[in-house]
Amino acid sequence: MASIGILGVTGRMGRLLVEEVAAAGAVLAGGTSRRGDGWPTDPAALARTADVLIDFTTADAAAPHVAAAEAARKPLILGTSGLNPAQEARLAEAARHIPIVYAANFSPGVNLLLAAAERLASALPPEAYDAEIVETHHRQKIDAPSGTALALGHAVARGRGTTLEQAGVESGRDGHTGARKTGAIGFAALRAGQVVGEHTLLFAAGTEHIALTHRSFDRRIYATGAVRAALWVIGKPPGLYGMNHVLGMA
Repeated sequence: MASIGILGVTGRMGRLLVEEVAAAGAVLAGGTSRRGDGWPTDPAALARTADVLIDFTTADAAAPHVAAAEAARKPLILGTSGLNPAQEARLAEAARHIPIVYAANFSPGVNLLLAAAERLASALPPEAYDAEIVETHHRQKIDAPSGTALALGHAVARGRGTTLEQAGVESGRDGHTGARKTGAIGFAALRAGQVVGEHTLLFAAGTEHIALTHRSFDRRIYATGAVRAALWVIGKPPGLYGMNHVLGMA
C-alpha cells in the first residue's frame, strides 16, 4: 500500500489531499506545516518515510521541497504555480535523479482542454485568428496570469510552431496601447470572490469566434488528480512528467 506525504498539509489543498489519499486506499505518511500547529516542519524527514510527496504550497517553498525529495530519492508531485525560470530549471535538474510530475493543473478536463487548444491552434492561422485567454480566480490568488492560463498560452504557441516568448504576450492593456499585434497571445486575469477557477480560450476571426471554456466548481478535482498522479509515478524512472503522461495522453 503506497504511503503519501503531503507538504503543506494544513492548507486548503492539503486538507483535501488528506481526504483523497484515504479515498484512494493509500496511506498518509504524514505532512508538514509552517503554521506551528503541531505538524512537523522538516520536509527532509517526511521525504525519508513517504513513498511519494505531494506539494501544493508556494513557489518559494518549492526549492527546499524539491531538494528534500531529491536527497531521499523519492518521487514528487508538484502543483505549485508561479515558479520563475530559475526554479523551473532547478526542477528540471532534480528530475535527472527522481521522477517528478509537474502540472499547471491536475484536472483531467483541463488537460484535455490543453490538448484541444494545441490542435485548434495548429489549424487556425494566427494572421486570421487572434488568440485571447481569460481566467478568473478567487481573490486570494497571488499570481497572474494563472499557471493554467500560461499553459494554455504555451499550448497555442506549440500548435502554431513557435514559443510563447517568440509569439509575444499582450496582457494588462490600459490606455492607448495601439493595435493588437498579429500573432500575439492575449491574457486577461480576473480576481473576485471565491471562484475556484475558470479559463476561456478564444480564437477570434473577422467571420467567426471559437471558444473553449473550462470551469472548476470544486478544487477537490485537483486533489483527486494529484493523488492519481502520486500512485502512478511510484516506480517510474527519473524524468519530468506532466499530467498528460498520467492520463495516457503522451
